[in-house]
Amino acid sequence: MALENKLGINDSAELARAEERISKTKAVRLYESKIAEDFEVGKFSGLAKIHKFLFDEIYDFAGRIRTVNIAKGNFRFAPVMYLDAALKHIGDMPQSTFNEIIEKYVEMNAAHPFREGNGRSMRIWLDFILKKELKLVIDWNKVDKEDYLLAMERSPVKDVEIKVLLKNALTDQIDNREIFMKGIDASYYYEGYNTFKAEEL
Repeated sequence: MALENKLGINDSAELARAEERISKTKAVRLYESKIAEDFEVGKFSGLAKIHKFLFDEIYDFAGRIRTVNIAKGNFRFAPVMYLDAALKHIGDMPQSTFNEIIEKYVEMNAAHPFREGNGRSMRIWLDFILKKELKLVIDWNKVDKEDYLLAMERSPVKDVEIKVLLKNALTDQIDNREIFMKGIDASYYYEGYNTFKAEEL
């Protein structure tokens, strides 16, 4: 079964394809319009605006904190009852160095504030922080997707691996559209909703 959506799609694979197509189209608009210059970089409010912009045509919950507890494998993301506090803490974390920025990114991933679309929104959010603070972004073409997914899985326990992986992919080509778009490529997130266990509250 597909996640409830505005498109009336019941097949999860079909929804994933539609979601990728629409979110990529919206990401191009996000890049070209410079709308993100008004976002609070490094705060949840900025991430929520990115998420809403990418997914508003697809989901009613776009830009809204999830109302279900979700888990991936044996890892449980932040419980709904603690999400507000967790997101405030993350927003207050420092972001002046590369290590601080990645630590913030890892914490936001552990929070997983949305029901769907976290990875794509957070990679754009990460690049905005890097761009603002360090005048750098991640060249996702240089990041192996399997290495990335494994490093992100392990990052809540040990973040050294994801730091090394992403540091080696830094570039000063901060206005390169191809590099920006690669961050929301489908290969960098888990396709389909059946990979997550969700419990309605």
